[in-house]
Amino acid sequence: MAVKLRLTRLGSKRNPFYRIVAADARAPRDGRNIEQIGTYNPNNVNAAEVKIDEELALKWLKNGAKPTDTVHNILSREGILKKFDDQK
Repeated sequence: MAVKLRLTRLGSKRNPFYRIVAADARAPRDGRNIEQIGTYNPNNVNAAEVKIDEELALKWLKNGAKPTDTVHNILSREGILKKFDDQK
């Protein structure tokens, strides 16, 4: 089973809110997920609000989960990918 770290969309029309989740790559975008890792709110006035459980993210990366492009950018901005590379 290929696992991806990706965003699932919540919120109302024109007001998106996302959860960062670990999900089977074959599952639909808003379908079943394995575990929630954090949240991403791009609607914040000053800057996008990101909350990530760092331990869970590192656990899934160690287990071989591939982040999507957007989640990769979020993880690198938060410094989690640097910690993952340092642990290798």
